Amino acid sequence: MSGSLSAIVLAAGGGTRMRSTLPKPLHRLCGRPMVLHVIDALAELDVEQVVVVVGHGGDQVVKTVTELAPVGLEVVFAEQAEQRGTGDATAVGLAALRGGVDDDEDVVVLPGDTPLLRPTTLAELVHTHRTRSAGVTLLTAEAMDPTGYGRIVRSKDGRVAAVVEQADASVEELSITEVNTSIYCFSRSLLGPALRRLTPQNEQSELYLTDVVAVLHDAGYPTHSLTALDAMEAAGVNDRAQLAIAEAELRDRINERWMRRGVTMWDPERTYVDATVDLAGDVTLLPGTVLRGRCRIGEGARIGPNAFLEDTVVAEGAVVETVRATRASVGAEALVESFSVLGPGAVVASGERLAPSSTREG
Repeated sequence: MSGSLSAIVLAAGGGTRMRSTLPKPLHRLCGRPMVLHVIDALAELDVEQVVVVVGHGGDQVVKTVTELAPVGLEVVFAEQAEQRGTGDATAVGLAALRGGVDDDEDVVVLPGDTPLLRPTTLAELVHTHRTRSAGVTLLTAEAMDPTGYGRIVRSKDGRVAAVVEQADASVEELSITEVNTSIYCFSRSLLGPALRRLTPQNEQSELYLTDVVAVLHDAGYPTHSLTALDAMEAAGVNDRAQLAIAEAELRDRINERWMRRGVTMWDPERTYVDATVDLAGDVTLLPGTVLRGRCRIGEGARIGPNAFLEDTVVAEGAVVETVRATRASVGAEALVESFSVLGPGAVVASGERLAPSSTREG
């Protein structure tokens, strides 16, 4: 019930549908690379170690994740040199986990392109897995349009018997609306032997991680599932359109969280706050305000309308109108009037009034 927990994040894919030279895991949502949102969710669990499996653009992914990973979380990397499927990527990640295999140890395996996954859902998945003493527990979802997803096939006793990818599914299986999210919790002692039994006998000629479910089921191990209450949590990001949808959803969550903590937003749909921004109580954000990077806004400050602040500190009670500021500092009770520009290193002193259309450099 309370054994150790590790995680494997699969982030080796090329992401060709993004049509970008930037590796897919590093595309940003609300100012933070996609894969870091996944790692952030894992960091809120009692995870001893996270292995990130890299491939395309691996050096860049390693550098970025190393710099931005949550403090105190042990993150290591493993390279999938050849793209041979999710089963092979998981085997690569499993080999990188430290320590011996303990019967009570579990491992979460999930893709690096699911930035909307909530920590509470991951925690519930692990809890379900452990209370049922399962060999594997899958996070599933009900999809209005299951096109492109693996279908969940159940045995007569209700257990998950198999996951069938769309390219390999029969007409009957294609009618199933319960789909696999590619998010799992495995018993670590069972995962390695099951992976060694995979074969590339499928349409993609790859080693499917999904086939581990059938291997464990047929061997008599408990194979269970947890259905996500919000299917959007498990939505993968594969192209720019999906990236924009995920960004909008995440931004709504960020804005709602800050409003519940005492921040006023006149128009939340037109207020853009990165995940890395810190706001104090009684801050007011007017429509069109954009806060990017490491902005810090003090208590009672008012920003906007149509302000653009990046990596900027605004002290308590200050008013920053329609202003562009980059790596600047605004003192307490200061007023920066509209159409001013604060360049890198610029400082507005406490109580100072900066006239309209002013430019100040550091």
